[in-house]
Amino acid sequence: MRLSRRALRPAAALVALGLATCIGTAAASAGQLIRVGIVSTSLASIPLVVAEAKGYFRDEGFDVKLVPFESAQPIVVAIAAGDVDFGSAGLTDAFFVLANQGTMKVIGGDTVEHPGFHGLGFIVSNQAYAAGLTSLDGFAGHSVGITQLGSPLQYSLALMLEKHHIELSKVRVVGLQSNGNVASALTGGQIDASIMSAANLNAVLARGGGKFIAWLDDEVHGASVTGTVTSTKIANERPDTVKRFLAAFRKAAKTWDAGFVDAQGNRADQPSAPELIALMAKGLNQKPEVIVQGLNYVEPEARINLGDIQRMLDWYEAQGMQKIHIDAKNIIDMRYAKLIGEDEK
Repeated sequence: MRLSRRALRPAAALVALGLATCIGTAAASAGQLIRVGIVSTSLASIPLVVAEAKGYFRDEGFDVKLVPFESAQPIVVAIAAGDVDFGSAGLTDAFFVLANQGTMKVIGGDTVEHPGFHGLGFIVSNQAYAAGLTSLDGFAGHSVGITQLGSPLQYSLALMLEKHHIELSKVRVVGLQSNGNVASALTGGQIDASIMSAANLNAVLARGGGKFIAWLDDEVHGASVTGTVTSTKIANERPDTVKRFLAAFRKAAKTWDAGFVDAQGNRADQPSAPELIALMAKGLNQKPEVIVQGLNYVEPEARINLGDIQRMLDWYEAQGMQKIHIDAKNIIDMRYAKLIGEDEK
C-alpha cells in the first residue's frame, strides 16, 4: 500500500524532530573547549598527552585541543595573548617577567630531575668530540646551542658549569629558537655542544648526529625547572575550569608515576609501562625506543618546589635578565597549587 503525501507529513515531522533531538543532545554533551600548549618534542608534556589520550580531560567535561610548539617560550606568549588557555613547559625568564606584571600564574608543577629518569642531557657534535671535547670539564671555550636564551636550559647549563668550576662567560651560549634548529646546528657542526630534553637528545643520537656526554641529574640532583601555567585572567574568572583541568592533569601524573615508580619511589617499570610508552610515542610522533631512553619523572601531585623556582629567579636576576627582584610566592597561585618539600604547608 502506498501512502499519500499528506499521510507522510506526520512521519517526516517525527523523523525531523528525532534528528533535531539527536543533534541537540550531541551539542549538549560536547565538552568545554580548552586549548593546551605542549612542546611537541619534549617529555615535559607527559601529563597533558596522557590526560588527553586516556580520556581524563573528557571525564572532567573538556574537549581539549593540544596545540604543539617547538619550545617553551612561545607557549608563554600564546597564553598571554589568549591563544592558549594552559601549558606545561620550562619556566623561562619571559614567563617570570609576565607573571610578575600580573599577567600569568603558576598553578602546578610538572617534571623533576629524579634518579633513574632523564629530563635533560648534554650532547656534543661529532666534530667537537673528534677534536677532544669528550667531557663536561672541557666545555670552556666552546659554543653551546639551546632553544632560547633566558630559558631553563641556560639555567641548567649554568648549574652544571658551576659544579665543574667553569664560568658561564667562558662558554658561548647560542639561542637557536627551536629544537629542530639546535639539532641541525649540532649535526652540522655549527655548534660544539647542547643541553637538550631527553627526547630530542636521543633522537639526535639515533641519527648518529652527536655524542652523548651526561645527564643533568647525574650532575645536579633534583632540579625542578618546569611548571604548569595559565593566565591570571583565567585563574581569576574561571576557577572551576582551572580546578577541573588540574584534576585531570594530576590524575595523568599519578598514572605515569604508577607505571614507572615502585612503592619506595625508585625507578621500576610496572605492567602499565609499555602502554604508556606507546601512548607517548604516538603523542609526540617519536619511536618508542626514544621515549624509553629519555623517560622523565613527573611529580605525581603536580606539586611545586618553591625553593627551586626562587633559585632560578635569583639566577635570572644575577644575570641581568630581570631588573627587579621577584618573589616566587607572588607568581604562584596558591588557590590551586600545592607545594613540596620544606615549603609545604
